[in-house]
Amino acid sequence: MDDMWELILRNQFHDILPGSSIKDVYDVTKVEYEELDAKTKALIEERMKAFLKEGDKLTVFNTLGMNRNDIVKIDATNATALTDGREIYPVQATKDGAIVFLKNIPSKGYVTLSEATKEVVTPFTITDNCIETPYYVIKLDEFGQFTSIFDKEAKREVLIAGTVGNELRIYEDKPMNYSNWDIDIYYQEKSWAVTDVTKMEWTECGPVRATLEVERHVMDTVIRQKIHFYADTRRIDFDTYVDWKFGEHIMKANFPIDVHTDEATFDVQFGNVKRKTHQNTSWDVARFESCAHKWMDVSEGGYGVSLMNDCKYGHSVLNHVVAVTLIKSGTEPYATTDQEEHVFTYSLYPHVGTWQEANTVAESFNLNVPAKAVWAAPEQDSFSFMSQDNKNVILETIKRAEDGDGIIVRLYEVENKTTDVTVKTALNIVEVVETNLMEEIVEDGVVSVNGNDFSFRMKPFEIKTFRIRVK
Repeated sequence: MDDMWELILRNQFHDILPGSSIKDVYDVTKVEYEELDAKTKALIEERMKAFLKEGDKLTVFNTLGMNRNDIVKIDATNATALTDGREIYPVQATKDGAIVFLKNIPSKGYVTLSEATKEVVTPFTITDNCIETPYYVIKLDEFGQFTSIFDKEAKREVLIAGTVGNELRIYEDKPMNYSNWDIDIYYQEKSWAVTDVTKMEWTECGPVRATLEVERHVMDTVIRQKIHFYADTRRIDFDTYVDWKFGEHIMKANFPIDVHTDEATFDVQFGNVKRKTHQNTSWDVARFESCAHKWMDVSEGGYGVSLMNDCKYGHSVLNHVVAVTLIKSGTEPYATTDQEEHVFTYSLYPHVGTWQEANTVAESFNLNVPAKAVWAAPEQDSFSFMSQDNKNVILETIKRAEDGDGIIVRLYEVENKTTDVTVKTALNIVEVVETNLMEEIVEDGVVSVNGNDFSFRMKPFEIKTFRIRVK
């Protein structure tokens, strides 16, 4: 595992990671990533089998450090519903297996479910160019673009009147220098919307989700999207495949959002930052493209919209238009950069309240780290290895100590809030000490332990690391 992790780190070198290496580098790293993926899947499978026994129950694993409510993909089943003994969850068959929406999957743990029966009722009403979900009434034009997203709970329109959402737009991208490094500010001067739709049809409508499939062609480039609308989450997922054939062009997905704010929030490593949405100063002008890891958000008092992604990190927001950059195909030093197949998902998440109140951080983790499900069962029906008691604190890392002495746990605070935290574990704790990021004990690092739990205080945006020694 150390060798695998070090290979990932090497392949996140500052030219390999953003796409500014030569072609020979990517010929190597693609093979390495495929091998890493195969090894990882084999190791996970081996570990799940180590404490599962065959049976007719479904075990769902949650590797996140929070209880989660989420869509879970499972192997095909004839069951119409599953139960954890508390609630009955409808199951929806799809052409890729089945899906179910589950609640309270334990933090760093699992839950086991049994087959149940439930009347299959869809909460969606669909016409050719309109869908009503439990959360929205959404209208579409002939190009598959959203002309209206009416939020039923908030009783308000999400999009600016007269605009369209999920507009896929291609921009000419010819920077003065460093084609695969730079985007120059004038890239917006020449662009066109992708409107050549060759297919648009509703392919799913069940108790869990409804799906609209849209296929577009732009010369030799093919863009296919499965747009998922859900019964039990406000997320609207855009599951996207692109076979890209353009050089020196960018493609973005644009959403003109009707919220009143002069700043946006962007997810960064172990926290988030705010940036202005106007261009009043030279610094603001220079930030026409900004980084975000898993999400960005624009909110006013009591309402907002988050835009999440599972692997696309360039964003922009100006004049209320929120966008994510999906493709950038420079030509130097790799002449055909990005001219290949791409698979990714981005997600629109309108919400009542602020992004903090709407649990945007948790939803972005759900999108990026799917739960794992297998038809087999452990001896216990439910288990949590470790959890903590605040939604503004992320239990991010649990790992073996580098020197082999104990378990390392790392957490961080995301809402700029001083917080008292209690970590609950399934361990027989002997000692907990605070360390720095190098796993060295800090001064006065001994932490108060109560049985198998320990408590501490976190400052706003603080990162804390602990070494747990067990019996």
